[in-house]
Amino acid sequence: MPVRLPALAVAVALAALVTSAVATATIRSMQTHLAAHLSGMGEHGIVNLTSTADAGRICWTFDVPTKGITQASIRDASGMKVVELGMHYIAKGCDSAAKKTLTKIEATPAAYRVWVDTKAHQGELRGKLFAGMAHM
Repeated sequence: MPVRLPALAVAVALAALVTSAVATATIRSMQTHLAAHLSGMGEHGIVNLTSTADAGRICWTFDVPTKGITQASIRDASGMKVVELGMHYIAKGCDSAAKKTLTKIEATPAAYRVWVDTKAHQGELRGKLFAGMAHM
């Protein structure tokens, strides 16, 4: 003889399943906020980043007084470029990046630095990433 579940129990189980699926999708598409206090050559600034590893997308907003900036990037501990923040420097923008790389950066931001290059010096301004937002 088959066991019949009451309609209410089936409805509750279905609602729990849908809620779990929505929560999982929301967690996967969450944005991670990262930042760095930048300094070098007597100058200071900040950068705030929003990373969405699942989408392979990173956005940034720089606040730096330095003139002649040519490019900005995220580099690992050995100075190797892992993410370019645009082909050419712009103070605010978004770009695509490898999902695997963004996942690593989000997991251990302190292992990475933001470099701001100028016409005069590569990495003229640098700063270690941290989770959260930076303020001047």
